[in-house]
Amino acid sequence: MSERKHAGIGRVLVAVYAVLAMAATGRSFVQIVQRFDEAPLAYALSAVAAVVYILATVALAMRGDAWRRIALAAVCFELVGVVVVGTLSIAAPELFAHDTVWSRFGIGYLFIPAVLPFLGLWWLRASRERVAA
Repeated sequence: MSERKHAGIGRVLVAVYAVLAMAATGRSFVQIVQRFDEAPLAYALSAVAAVVYILATVALAMRGDAWRRIALAAVCFELVGVVVVGTLSIAAPELFAHDTVWSRFGIGYLFIPAVLPFLGLWWLRASRERVAA
């Protein structure tokens, strides 16, 4: 694996994932501990998002084909989660008594959850092409 994956924009991407992982973990922890009975689906989804962001952060920071596959799986899962939860939170808001990290495409996080998986997929592809070259 090339050193370039771990320089420049790759470091920024990992840092953004790390910040989002901490934010989602903190949010889901507080929600689950204090008010889980109010919105179990929403709070469980926030916890799932936190785990996905932690996994993506670690996998994007590590070297090797296995970590690349894990990062790809995590980022794809994240993308599906953002699209499905984002769409459902708008189309069927009664399912979400309270917001999740991915509600309304991440509006509570300045839409970073909606943009980040696309950047992650782009980076995984771009860094792979650089390694191949």
